Amino acid sequence: MKRVAIITASDSGFRGEREDLSGPVIKEIVEANGYACVHEILLPDDQERLSEEMRTIADENLADLILTTGGTGFSARDCMPEATLAITERIVPGITEAIRAYSMTFTKRAMLSRATAGIRKSTLIVNLPGSPKAVRESLAFIIKELGHGLEILSGEASNCARK
Repeated sequence: MKRVAIITASDSGFRGEREDLSGPVIKEIVEANGYACVHEILLPDDQERLSEEMRTIADENLADLILTTGGTGFSARDCMPEATLAITERIVPGITEAIRAYSMTFTKRAMLSRATAGIRKSTLIVNLPGSPKAVRESLAFIIKELGHGLEILSGEASNCARK
């Protein structure tokens, strides 16, 4: 069973002024698809803290997949992509390109997402949008393919070629 860590970035959520609705949506979807949610945390929009959390999870092999929500927009405090790229060893642009393309069928504002994805050691990190609706749409769209990517990353599968 693949292990998932969920990181929500929200200043107001961290201060207790706003309920995290997106993290629970991620948990619901991953568990419905056979993943074990092994870690959940709500942090402020602070690049160093977000990077350190992802680094620790990956370096200590605590999860195979880190899914983040929030912090991917244009606000001065939004820093999830920068936090992710700061600790990523290899980028995986296709995942967030696919999310943006699919999300554009719902709203043209999807083009404003700065989300990224990458690999650190044997952990895949994917930035998801901040709204529960966009998280549900995006994660439902990519969840099956993420499983295959994780199999390749862990060595359980050898390639992506189809006959």
